[in-house]
Amino acid sequence: MSKAAKTVPFLLVLLSVLVSAQQRSIAPAARPQPVAKSAGFSAERLARIDAVLQRYVDENRMAGAVGLVLRDGRPVYERAVGWSDKEAGRKMTSDTIFRIASQSKALTSVAILQLVEEGRVALSNPVSDFIPAYAKTTVAVKGDNGMSTVPAIRAITIRDLLTHTAGISYGTDPLVAALYEAKGLGPAAGYGWYTADKDEPVCNTMERLATLPFVAQPGDAWVYGYNTDILGCVVERASGMTLDKYIESRITAPLGLKDTRFFLPPDQHDRLAAVYASAQDGRITRAPDGARGQGHYVDGPRRSFSGGAGLLSTARDYARFLEMIRLGGTLDGARILSPRSVALMTTNQIGTLMSKTGLGFGLGFETTDRYGASGMNSVRGFGWGGAYGSIYRVDPEERLVIVFMIQLMPSNTDIREKFPTLVYQALDEGRPPGSH
Repeated sequence: MSKAAKTVPFLLVLLSVLVSAQQRSIAPAARPQPVAKSAGFSAERLARIDAVLQRYVDENRMAGAVGLVLRDGRPVYERAVGWSDKEAGRKMTSDTIFRIASQSKALTSVAILQLVEEGRVALSNPVSDFIPAYAKTTVAVKGDNGMSTVPAIRAITIRDLLTHTAGISYGTDPLVAALYEAKGLGPAAGYGWYTADKDEPVCNTMERLATLPFVAQPGDAWVYGYNTDILGCVVERASGMTLDKYIESRITAPLGLKDTRFFLPPDQHDRLAAVYASAQDGRITRAPDGARGQGHYVDGPRRSFSGGAGLLSTARDYARFLEMIRLGGTLDGARILSPRSVALMTTNQIGTLMSKTGLGFGLGFETTDRYGASGMNSVRGFGWGGAYGSIYRVDPEERLVIVFMIQLMPSNTDIREKFPTLVYQALDEGRPPGSH
């Protein structure tokens, strides 16, 4: 065979490899039409999302974002738009890592429910069973002569913490802010919830919190605050493991979540999106270093594992975690929770304490109890978000998981509301609300 004849098959093979590689480099969402149609979505209407997200980037209202939608566990829409770091010239990618702040609460709540299933914790247990400093707590009361404190009328329970009905805030309330700041909490902790810069275990911080007055009596009101950070300490005390190791061994590793952790290895620094801040007009600037901006997730002390606000993740990782919840606690053969526990977590447990307009709160998730209370999310849907701007929605009726990741704090944007609505308007095949 001549040299030229031998070269032709080689070139054909090389061309085939290059074409195959090019096809693999295209994210599933870059070719959405057949997937979208088979999943009951209009590809043309999904494309509206692209235009809106790009407009927000072009108008300097966000640096970049990642949106991901699963139906029946399949990616129907996945886009990375704009910049992970504008100043460094890094584009947003589907595997960019985000600070997810209060989206951490869902994983810590799952950890508590696992321990409940194993008989190590009961929902009715007083928190003081695990953290004795909570045996006697106090509540701040405003009077004519300023603030005074009164004893809590009863012990705070695990259920109170899961439902945010313990009366525990983030300590930024004017009534107690100065007291919290003096103990390194509240105004001294970023916007109140930030602990990644603390050079102490989270249980030390939560024991100090117990010495401060709370802002409502247990069970009287829905008060958003350090509740899930306290639960993180309970996980450590009940399991005998640090929270990072527990979540890794019992949740993220079994689910194959490779990018969900509390602190980022230094060699992956470039995968972490930068934080931006939006002004009143919605235009963004780069957020400062420190607790109210970029944070200490790479170069911090790496000792405080905040169960309420400390995790990092990707859109794909977090969507996979939510898909496990949607499927009743299992995914790809990994059983994380029982279906009954998932039902408890995703059912309103507090009546109208949180809202009188159709929203409730379960054991770690906000619930939708009336259609329209949370956009187009169906009744029995659930979700939450994070201080850096990320949000998620799970819709069991429509078999949907919706994840939207940005890094914007403080956030003056309506894109968090618009993204789920843009997803739902593209749904061609779905059950009309109220039909059964």
